Amino acid sequence: MHEFIKKLFGGKRPAATTITLDSVPAWITERENTTRAVLCSETEEPIRIIRNAAAQLQLIVNTLAGAGHDPLLHPKLKSIAKNSLPLFVKAMNASLVKELPEDPEEFYAAAVECVKGCVNSARGQGRYLQAVFPEEMKCVKQGIDAMGREINSITGSIVQYKKEMQELGTIRTLHETVTDLKTDFLKSADRDRRISERISGITKRLETIENEELALEGDERQTGIAAKREQLARIAQALDEVGRSYSAHSMTASHVFRKAEKIATRQHHPAEIVTINHAMDLLSNHDVPDADQLGEILAAACPIAEKMIASGDIILKNKEERAVFSDILLFCTTIRGSCRELVAREEEYRKAEEALATDPLLMKTGSLGREKAQLKSMLEKEQSARRELGEWRVKTQVRIPVLTEELRKKIEGMEENVQIQIDDRLPL
Repeated sequence: MHEFIKKLFGGKRPAATTITLDSVPAWITERENTTRAVLCSETEEPIRIIRNAAAQLQLIVNTLAGAGHDPLLHPKLKSIAKNSLPLFVKAMNASLVKELPEDPEEFYAAAVECVKGCVNSARGQGRYLQAVFPEEMKCVKQGIDAMGREINSITGSIVQYKKEMQELGTIRTLHETVTDLKTDFLKSADRDRRISERISGITKRLETIENEELALEGDERQTGIAAKREQLARIAQALDEVGRSYSAHSMTASHVFRKAEKIATRQHHPAEIVTINHAMDLLSNHDVPDADQLGEILAAACPIAEKMIASGDIILKNKEERAVFSDILLFCTTIRGSCRELVAREEEYRKAEEALATDPLLMKTGSLGREKAQLKSMLEKEQSARRELGEWRVKTQVRIPVLTEELRKKIEGMEENVQIQIDDRLPL
């Protein structure tokens, strides 16, 4: 094929042609068309011979299908011919009736399959027909051989065609890669500029926020915020103390009530069980119960436990239990008071906390802090993106000349009189 192309372009080496990167696709298309034309030219005669041979084979098979038998032929051979001939004709027709396409590549594939089918038919049922139809089967073999020889002559052209088309495909991919990289590199400069502008804007805003925070730290209103925080801390401490006192009394009472509930269950006193359980539910509730409701239910439950203590059914284990149930009235008054104080302290804490949280100066400080954190996160992402872009630009500056040189070698290797001129310089 190379020799044919040289003849196609003339015996003497033409003057070198210089092409640019932009004209490479047109050169590839031209080269593909030339390669295609060479394939068609080289395979034109073999294809014609194969078509004729196939037609002759079809004619021979059709003649065999209607041929009479030699009356002097041995009966056993006649029987073989009678059984094998229809199968042979059917098998040969199955291969020969398939259309042979116009496209050389498609024709080649179809012709190879046709010959394979004919060879299998001749070696199969055809071998039984050699003695009955010697001349016809000889012609069948000659026709198959003729097709095989021409297919072999096409094989080299097809292999060379595919090789050159594959090489052109590689060149096209290389060209697209170089072109895309150069385009992306040019765009990356604008992207780097935009990232730099965003980084600059974020940095300036962070500087402004830090200045505002410094100003807020020296604001005279900070004294008021400190006072509110101290007040909130005192309220929290008082709330904690009341809470511990309430929890201690409630847990002690609940422990005794659990014993009382078991005894009431054992003694089958359902009303007492309900009362005791109600008291335990209120005392173990995470929310502070209503003081009056708690006082009422304890006034009903404590005597039940007191009665069991007096009868010896419940043994008080420690001084805390004895302190609670030695004076039920005092206990009820104390825990009811703790309950009311807890509610009052919680409300006081809520108001103090709200007053601190809604302080204009503190709200401004918090707003600046949140914005600062968000801007720092954005700045980190932008800086990371810029680093990655810079690394990509450095790698691309190295990669483009390498790919360009590879592209140049492949093009000039395919066509000696073609030189490619590419500007590898990239803007920094």
